Amino acid sequence: MNARSPAALVADTGRGNEAAILNAALAAFGAQGFNGASMREIAKGAGTSLSNLYNYFPSKSHLLAEVLRHANDELHARLTRAVRDAGDDASSRMREAVRAYVGYVVDQQLAMLVSTAEVRYLQGPERERLVAGRDATEAVFAAIVEQGAGSGEFRTPYAADAARAILSTVSAIALWYRADGRLSRGQLAEQHARYALALLEAPLPH
Repeated sequence: MNARSPAALVADTGRGNEAAILNAALAAFGAQGFNGASMREIAKGAGTSLSNLYNYFPSKSHLLAEVLRHANDELHARLTRAVRDAGDDASSRMREAVRAYVGYVVDQQLAMLVSTAEVRYLQGPERERLVAGRDATEAVFAAIVEQGAGSGEFRTPYAADAARAILSTVSAIALWYRADGRLSRGQLAEQHARYALALLEAPLPH
C-alpha cells in the first residue's frame, strides 16, 4: 500500500514552525501510531527543538487533534467547492462531491488512515470537535441525497442510509489505493461517482 500523500496536508499557517510541526506529526502518527510517536521525534522531523514544539502544542493529544482538524477542514472545503460549482440537479452535485472526496483520499491518503486509526485517542472537547467536523462532511452528502429523493431523481428506497454508505465506500479507498495501480486518479474518481449514482438508483451519465 502506498500511504504517502503527494502534497503536504498543512500549508504555511503564518505561525512560524506550526505547519512543519503538523506535517511532521502526521508522518510520525502514520508511521508509528499515536502511542509509538514521540514529541521528540516529531520535533526532529519538523526541524525544530522539543521546547519550541511545546510552545505550539502542550501535549501529543492536542497535536493529533489539530492534525485531524486540518484534515477535516481540507476535505470539507473541497466538497463545498465541488458542490457549489456543480449543476443544480442532485445527480451532478453528487457526482462532483464524490469525485472531490476521492481526490482528497488520493491526495491525503496518510491523513485518511491516521484519521481512521488514531481518533480513538482523542477524548472530551477534542473528540467532540472532530465528530462535529465529520458530521458536517456527512451533511453535505445527506443534503444532496435529500434533494434527489425529494425530486424523484434518486429512486432508492434507502435514502436515509445512502450518504453514510457512500462515505464509507469512498473513505475505504485509503486502505488499498496505490499510486501505481490500475486506475488513474481521475478514473478512480469517476468509477466511484458512478457507484454512488447506481446506489442511489439515479440516471447514469453516458
